[in-house]
Amino acid sequence: MTATEERTTFGPLAALADAGLEVPVLGGGTVRHVNLDIAASAPALDAVVAHVARVLPYYASVHRGSGYPSQAITALVEEARVTVARHIGARDDDLVVFTRNTTDALNLLAAVVPGETVVLDLEHHANLLPWRARRVVVGERTIAATLEALDAELAARPAALLSVTGASNVTGEVLPIDALARLAHARGARLAVDAAQLLPHRRVDVAASGIDYLAFSGHKAYAPFGAGTLVGRADWLDQAPPYLAGGGAVESVRVDGSAWKTGAERHEAGTPNVVGIAAIARALVELERLGDAARHEHERALTARLHAGLVGVPGVRVITGFDDADDRLGIATIELERGSVGLVAAALAAEHGISVRAGRFCAHPFFDRVATRANGLRASLGAGSSGDDVDRFLEALARLVTDGPAHAYERAAGGWSPLVDDRPRLALG
Repeated sequence: MTATEERTTFGPLAALADAGLEVPVLGGGTVRHVNLDIAASAPALDAVVAHVARVLPYYASVHRGSGYPSQAITALVEEARVTVARHIGARDDDLVVFTRNTTDALNLLAAVVPGETVVLDLEHHANLLPWRARRVVVGERTIAATLEALDAELAARPAALLSVTGASNVTGEVLPIDALARLAHARGARLAVDAAQLLPHRRVDVAASGIDYLAFSGHKAYAPFGAGTLVGRADWLDQAPPYLAGGGAVESVRVDGSAWKTGAERHEAGTPNVVGIAAIARALVELERLGDAARHEHERALTARLHAGLVGVPGVRVITGFDDADDRLGIATIELERGSVGLVAAALAAEHGISVRAGRFCAHPFFDRVATRANGLRASLGAGSSGDDVDRFLEALARLVTDGPAHAYERAAGGWSPLVDDRPRLALG
């Protein structure tokens, strides 16, 4: 194997702000932090941090200032719209609306849908709870059968929108977006995609796939500065009341009424999150620089290493949603035959410096359908993950499952924690 192949397959593909972070462990000392909670929030790319540092001295008002910094920041925000649209292959007349995150983006879309929305039970709560007129289709054990169930639902009772996740945040299984778009359009519905998990790992092409609306978050795409995006067709967005009523969303205001703008500004009242918007655009540019093929191969190799290693850990079952899924992101959620995944997660962090997530991952209906235990433990990979990260996790997990934690823990309302925690408290204030 060449040095390039070694780095691409097993080493970090990108430089992240948390690279080399040392964290304390019980009993004293520190270890290199292993971040396997990327599916929840990804650390910032170094290139994003550097870009934000360059932008901050010029921070100023957007769209209404006459000063040089204001003009520069206004241009930055509008150029970011172009970057987002280009990166996801948006149509020329699609709107790019900046929001707080995916949840905010889908709540905005829910406020403009002129009819019912059909969703699957496997959705993250962000794509399950906002819809005001919602019908939920329970997924089958195969993707093919699930598409048939969706088609039957839309045929029996038309809907305005079909909204689906691009990839499960529980299992990492990727859904066939092109097929879902064809299915929705054939039944007179539009397709929205929650791409919070998918976009940081796979290139999405809105126009080519037939996606009508796409939502994603910066904090899962290596730009954790509090911004997200909704991209899609203008007509519903222009016809609906503004998402927020306030300055910037109006052409004119009278004491007896207002004239609202059309386009993205209609739903972007108030001062925008300039730093978050700049961070998203720079993160997308950096992901492009890394290359789609390189990112896919890096993740494919690490995902295979992770899943192969889990097979050898006794008393562990990997949760899956579909028997015919042939593509998955770098996510593995397990349940234990015995013991508490919450305790294991706490011990992984406190004794081994490894961050994972325990729970039902804001996808309660799906988790309850496919799991046999109350909670699962999720390990998730990203562009900054390495083969050593995977190996350390597998070794620590096997030791904890076989021998139990080396320290005593107690369970409280907030979860498991060490009975005696001698790690120094970190003060970031």
